[in-house]
Amino acid sequence: MPAVPADVAAPHWLTQLLKPTPAPIDWKRAARAAAAVAVPIAIGVAVGHIALGALVSIGSLCGTVTAISGPYRDRLRRSGFAVLAGGIGFFLGDLVGERGWWTAVLIVAAAVVSAVMSAAGNNASLAGLQLLVQLILGTHESTVVGPGIALAGFAVGAGWALLLSLAAWPIHATAPERTLVANVFDRLADLLGSAGTPDARAARHRLTAAMNSAYDALLVARSRLQGRDRTYRKLFLVLSEATPAIEAGVALASARHRAPKAVVDATIHIGQAVRADVADVGDLDLPERGSPAVLALADGVRAVADVVSDDDLDALPPRRTRSRPSNAERLAAWFDEVLAGPATWLHALRLALCMAIAEVVTALVPFERSYWLAVTVAITLKPDFGSVFARAVQRGAGTFVGALIGAGVLALHPNGWVLVVLAAGVAFLLPIAQVRQYALFATVLTPLVIIQLEIGHAGGWDLLGARLVDTVAGCAITLVFGYLLWPGSRTPRIGPRLAAAVDAVAGYADLALRADPKGRSALRRRTYRQLSDLRTEFQRILAEPSAAGRLAAAWYPAIIGLERVTGSVTRVAVEIDQGDPVPPESDVDTIVAALHGIADAVREQRTPDDPPVVDTQQLHGIIGHLGLVVSGLRGPELDRPRPFPLVRKLLPGR
Repeated sequence: MPAVPADVAAPHWLTQLLKPTPAPIDWKRAARAAAAVAVPIAIGVAVGHIALGALVSIGSLCGTVTAISGPYRDRLRRSGFAVLAGGIGFFLGDLVGERGWWTAVLIVAAAVVSAVMSAAGNNASLAGLQLLVQLILGTHESTVVGPGIALAGFAVGAGWALLLSLAAWPIHATAPERTLVANVFDRLADLLGSAGTPDARAARHRLTAAMNSAYDALLVARSRLQGRDRTYRKLFLVLSEATPAIEAGVALASARHRAPKAVVDATIHIGQAVRADVADVGDLDLPERGSPAVLALADGVRAVADVVSDDDLDALPPRRTRSRPSNAERLAAWFDEVLAGPATWLHALRLALCMAIAEVVTALVPFERSYWLAVTVAITLKPDFGSVFARAVQRGAGTFVGALIGAGVLALHPNGWVLVVLAAGVAFLLPIAQVRQYALFATVLTPLVIIQLEIGHAGGWDLLGARLVDTVAGCAITLVFGYLLWPGSRTPRIGPRLAAAVDAVAGYADLALRADPKGRSALRRRTYRQLSDLRTEFQRILAEPSAAGRLAAAWYPAIIGLERVTGSVTRVAVEIDQGDPVPPESDVDTIVAALHGIADAVREQRTPDDPPVVDTQQLHGIIGHLGLVVSGLRGPELDRPRPFPLVRKLLPGR
């Protein structure tokens, strides 16, 4: 028997399905989740109405799974909108109940509304999902405890979870924004400490994400405070003044050079001062000598420290105000961008079709708890939340494991207070699993929902089998009709987004390498954000075993090359700021033209040309990383991926 090579790698899609996303544990959010879910059950046990307490806990779960950490306005906007939409859905489901085909028609109509809402943004997408899911659950709960009682319980529970999320707002109003700004300096220190190591790339990604979060939060906050924004102005100035230090840090990482320990320590101290809201960063022993990037970094850190230590905001530039569009103008713009395009209605048609099939199946097949089939379809068929294929597979696998855990819970025959402890423990794990992997989230969510739905009425071992059958059937409907048979679902167009990102890098290089780089920092942030969004989109598609997934896997090195090109451009720009000569315009034009040529090659589905040759030593790093982009794009054919090596051997003439 021939030996199996030891270095055979698993398929890229299987690796992506199994690999959890690393993330820090948000202890406060986990504690809020445990309190939101377990306290209603505990009160129900104490007063002798455990079923009612469990019903309130279901409403709390809606507010728990939609909760986030961060600025309180963002929490209110995200969770509040989702809870409101979920309450409307629960009300409609509670009002109609399980009335056969009339209920099915309502669910399909709600699926269309949910899909249209999803096209309006992330918060609207989450609200649309809650509208549909809670409507389905409402039809079931109304038959268990009666109309009106289910709705009241849901409203109380959802309000309780929302109250926990916003309780500290009056006391620590700006604490989340300070934390976001402080995280920027923490991530910058991580990047400086990891320069020249394999961890540098991930550290730069985390720095980009921290910058995006901080800018988004402060821009939203300042746009609504109408002059009463002294704290936010200070935070925004600190973040703006950090730009030179961040650019210098990126330049050092691009050159694989470590920063002096004194600079790293100073960056950490600034983050601690911002987080604690103190105007004292201590004595900073910053270097006076070093490479241009080190000197730029030290100057940038020194400037930030001066701003943090200065409470005089009179010298701050006045905030520019812009006229806001009217509600009618916003509605017209939303209609033009969202409703007028075919993508929204195609998604609505796909979701409605799958929900209709689910309702037909539940009408023809006597499922014990058929509402879970429709809930599974609604949750898994959310392409804006990730790969439909990955969500369906992970949902099924997570539910299977979670059902086994639920079996263990039922086997113990726990009393009321033991159930309270179990519910609190599982709910505590819910936010931790939610940010890591959808399969882990489903694994934790399943036993919790089993406790909530069956705590006060008949249920037993047969529940586990019914839960698995419903989930598998729902995942099968999603995979077959929403993925395998749906036109275009396995061939998402990633080429245009990649080409747009290459053009963005070209625009940044065209500005940053010139003698007058005004606006360079803002353009650098936008370019890194676009590359971050592109990387996220590719990572979603990597979880699919389709041709698009193989293409994304083959092209992923090109994204790494684009990020390195951007870092090299930043390094040259920082060196120019420190006195190095400006590169010849002809060489800069050559690099910019080469980048635009790569973008055109991707759009035209042809092989890109070789990287150009320039005489300026200063630009050789950029040219070298352009080679990585070109080689990454030459892996597969641009119009469709080549088969796996084994397939090529089996197919003659390839």
